[in-house]
Amino acid sequence: MSGYTSEDLTTIGRITTLYGVKGWVKVYSHTEPMESILEYSPWLLNINGQWKPFKIADGKRHGKGLVAKLAGVDDRDLARQYCGVDIAIEKDQLPELEEGEFYWSQLEKLEVLTESGDKLGKVSHLIATGSNDVLVVKGNAESIDRRERLIPYLPDQVIKEINLEEGTIRVDWDPEF
Repeated sequence: MSGYTSEDLTTIGRITTLYGVKGWVKVYSHTEPMESILEYSPWLLNINGQWKPFKIADGKRHGKGLVAKLAGVDDRDLARQYCGVDIAIEKDQLPELEEGEFYWSQLEKLEVLTESGDKLGKVSHLIATGSNDVLVVKGNAESIDRRERLIPYLPDQVIKEINLEEGTIRVDWDPEF
């Protein structure tokens, strides 16, 4: 079962480090709420460039983070090889979104244009700040300059239109910022 391609997958977290001596690992989750990552199965782990499925034997909140135990990984030495490995799932496992909602992975790489048509660059990634998410937009050869801009993800206020078919986001944003 290694017929997974990156286009079919979305990264939902990462195994960061070991936890205890019985094969448990600490997990950084991109899901909201963070515990949701434990509900997906199987996890696909990128081992030496190949995505391999793993079942979760157990998982729970621990302090400010999460810990999990992969099925069949029963000691610290075996678990060590998974530290630093991304956790992905097949995109069709993601819940359907309401109209006007998007996953971050859908917004990354989209071209950002002002309402007057100036190209500001492409979305590199997003940052969660607590009050609102922020688009990190990096200028490129086609944009008005090579600057990096931080644009608040505020639908209707700043974000005027997201068109996945055209690969664009229209923003009400002064290029000078």
